[in-house]
Amino acid sequence: MPPEHFTGEEPLLALRLHEGTDDEPARIAAARDGDAIARAWLVNRWSSPVYRFARRMLNNDEDARDAAQDTLVKVLRHLDQYDPKRKFSTWVFGIARNTCIDEHRRRKRRSWDEPGDVVDVGASPLSNVSQMRRANMLKGALQDLSPMYREVLILYHFEHLKYQEIADILELPIGTVMNRIFRARKKLRVLYEDHGGDQ
Repeated sequence: MPPEHFTGEEPLLALRLHEGTDDEPARIAAARDGDAIARAWLVNRWSSPVYRFARRMLNNDEDARDAAQDTLVKVLRHLDQYDPKRKFSTWVFGIARNTCIDEHRRRKRRSWDEPGDVVDVGASPLSNVSQMRRANMLKGALQDLSPMYREVLILYHFEHLKYQEIADILELPIGTVMNRIFRARKKLRVLYEDHGGDQ
């Protein structure tokens, strides 16, 4: 697995849209059949999203790298168990979630090593400091949420999954997911203010 995918240098609070690939089902099928190029493509395609998810869930670069690598190994090993009727991203994030839960059980939580870079290009240094401060307060608030609430916010706001996809990953009714996201936002707001965020 190329180490450059797990440098931990990406801005952790950047919201990204995943680029869809029209030929993804064919590549997944080829990877399932053992095609080395398709398997390498799959690892390359999912390394960054899985790492970002694990980093937000585990709050530690080293743990996130381990969890991301473990997740991708499991994905490759169990491709024969993937049901093409399901969305592939839902299946991958489900494996990533379970791997992060295992990682939580194995290792005690650690604090953030260093704040991620949050830079507004062209903004004044004072503005950059203010933006970084807000981002760090948001990171702290997110980490203070219980894992149950943190994971739904990460899946919804950072990974841009739909309610039904999150419900599939968490194996919960969609109404429960919607309610949990609503409650998580309220709790996050309170925690953000506790960390000194905008009142």
